[in-house]
Amino acid sequence: MIRVGIFGATGYAGLELVRILWRHPVVEIAFATSTSQAGGRLSDIHPQAPDFPLIAPDQAPLDAIDCALLCLPHAASAEQAIRALDAGRRVIDLSADFRLRDPAVYRRWYAHEHPAPELLDEAVYGLTEQARDRLPGARLVANPGCYATSILLPLLPLVSAGALRGPIIADSKSGVSGAGRTPQAHTHFVEVYENFSAYNVGRSHRHLPEMEQALAGWGGAGAPSLIFSPHLLPVRRGILSTLYAGLAPGWSPGRARERLAAAWADEPFLRLLPEGRLPSLMHVVRSNGCVLGMAEAGPDQLILVSVLDNLVKGAAGQAVQNLNAMFGLDETIGLERPELSA
Repeated sequence: MIRVGIFGATGYAGLELVRILWRHPVVEIAFATSTSQAGGRLSDIHPQAPDFPLIAPDQAPLDAIDCALLCLPHAASAEQAIRALDAGRRVIDLSADFRLRDPAVYRRWYAHEHPAPELLDEAVYGLTEQARDRLPGARLVANPGCYATSILLPLLPLVSAGALRGPIIADSKSGVSGAGRTPQAHTHFVEVYENFSAYNVGRSHRHLPEMEQALAGWGGAGAPSLIFSPHLLPVRRGILSTLYAGLAPGWSPGRARERLAAAWADEPFLRLLPEGRLPSLMHVVRSNGCVLGMAEAGPDQLILVSVLDNLVKGAAGQAVQNLNAMFGLDETIGLERPELSA
């Protein structure tokens, strides 16, 4: 049995982790923490959650777990990761604290010094389908951002093969849960309902540098540039990303589809739809799947449409997939696949 502690269990990603791991056949939740609700029970905050007690983070018995799962704000997450690693525990961090390798880039985007820059090179960027060979020996895994997962999974096979020329335009839409549980004026019901808005367009969203880092790692000096435009959908959960990209010389839409089909064929949570079909959020909501559709925009242009659940494949589900891989389990244990008949 693998014993885990969940830090920040009352947020949306933390709650999703509890729900998934509560029924995981090989994982036991040793404790769940909350800074603001310590002493209460998770079911008092989320009525559909398991009736689990909440403790303060500084009371967490690290010696009782094999792995700490961190659903904390940036900076606070890194500090807790240091404590867990020093105690000999393994860590999966769902915040942004270990996604970026350069502490100067982290400082520029998060406006403070990184609490543990010496750990940045060690952290495995946990896009599971790309990182699985490095996960079994990893002490520290940085779970990718939800937008980043929806964009990087379709691009990985093509950028790695040199199939695309930039700029790639990523036009992404997310459900409101992606903004987190802390109240904000622009995520109030009356602001979101029957509305649709762009935000942090251009070089403003904090998922952009991790995507640029990944693309540079896969494509080298010839990696295509990325233009990212996120939007807020008036729904609870899910991300739909539409990607527009040019094809490099020697590549056709047909060859690109063949490359994607070969790369995704044996992946349990990835699905490429047949020609002429595009995905919707209903293909993936509450599953750990990413479903992709492809359309031609001309002889040297592609349109890719990617969907996933921002709280599952974009956060808690991918963390569990990484947890399974870290401990030598089948990656699919405890997770739902996308509905193949949809």
